[in-house]
Amino acid sequence: MPVSDPRTLALEVLLDVGRGAWGDESLAKALDASALQGADRGLATLLVYGTLAWQRTLDHTVEAFASRPVERLDPCVLIALRLGLFQLGILDRVPAYAAISTSVDLVRSRTKSAAGFVNALLRRAQREGLVPPPSSPTDTRLGIATSHPDWLVSMWRGELGEAETEALLEADNQAAPTAYRALGSTSVEDVVAALSARGVTAEKGRFGARALVVAGAVQTAAGLTVLQGEASQLVVEMLDLQPGWRVLDACAAPGGKTAYIAELVGDAACVVAVDPAPRARERIEASLGAAGIAAGVNIRNQDLRAFAAATTGDPLFDAILVDAPCSGLGTLRQHPEIRWRREVSDIEQLAERQRSILDDAASLLRLGGRLVYSTCTISQRENEEVVGDFLASHPDFRCDRVDALPPHIAALCDEEGALRTFPHRHGLDGFFAVRLVRRD
Repeated sequence: MPVSDPRTLALEVLLDVGRGAWGDESLAKALDASALQGADRGLATLLVYGTLAWQRTLDHTVEAFASRPVERLDPCVLIALRLGLFQLGILDRVPAYAAISTSVDLVRSRTKSAAGFVNALLRRAQREGLVPPPSSPTDTRLGIATSHPDWLVSMWRGELGEAETEALLEADNQAAPTAYRALGSTSVEDVVAALSARGVTAEKGRFGARALVVAGAVQTAAGLTVLQGEASQLVVEMLDLQPGWRVLDACAAPGGKTAYIAELVGDAACVVAVDPAPRARERIEASLGAAGIAAGVNIRNQDLRAFAAATTGDPLFDAILVDAPCSGLGTLRQHPEIRWRREVSDIEQLAERQRSILDDAASLLRLGGRLVYSTCTISQRENEEVVGDFLASHPDFRCDRVDALPPHIAALCDEEGALRTFPHRHGLDGFFAVRLVRRD
């Protein structure tokens, strides 16, 4: 029978995430297969994202009250406790009796012997509240209070400073807006009006040329919009593409940026999308289809270095997008589990891969051409340092001037032409991008 209880669905999704699934994908599949409607779908979504985001804060209380590490608890029991504590200590709209009784019921239906333990712990939390973090060290205090790992708090404090880091940590636990890109030549204002006629509340995005923000999670309006984050759109717009250009999307899957590129350069252009990931072709084709792009994109499911070696002597590209694989630390509102899956050692490994991809892509750019390097992370090692290393070893490249960028992009850039967006400053995912030019 399809699941008809939001807490049961949240438990199943969180168990799936614990086995390695991605929260957004697992939740979408579970909701599609469920009998949940309206407010119940919203509650299930809130429980999944909120419990993942606040996991460390919740586990701090579990360990204090249970007097044992969370790793020693049965996964079902631990997740039921997290769900109950999230409703008791973070949400303010669920009555305490409902938060406790439903969590106990979740456990009783699977691990009956643990029901009393869950009931006792949650009732104590009802009386005493969540256990506060220790006053020191600072990284641990902030990490428990805002539910981030110590290494990430430490890195951001060193890169951004104390006040910026605290604001960013708090913003990471807020719901991200649902952003779309308006398709075709219809103005964003007209698309907003068309959506309104369908009963969908939307408004023009603050920064993107074709961005709009929709109230709540709704299905894409076929022919009018596609789901795409506003910061993701800005990265493509930074290229300032012209009709007929030959363009390479060097790290193309899942294809949202590829589709935008194809729309901007038109049918007469040549767009090549390269990505070695399994199912990359399938995912890119799906994104192109959703955007109404029927032809004009050559998809190559292969390694970029192999592609570069095979294109020797072919015409070079006018523009290249390198949206590099990264730690994803700018997307914690949409993918809260990333903070628990990354380690500090991942940063250097990713930076090494990014340098290699950027080197390979640069060899395919014509003289006078432009290359945008971007990530969806907040990490100087993957951003500023990768670009600095590249420029030091490629004297034929330079960062483009700020006044050469599209005005709406330049407004978000520093004096060196680097675009940086942040959840706490702009309400956008944390992206970094620079436009590099190959000297004539």
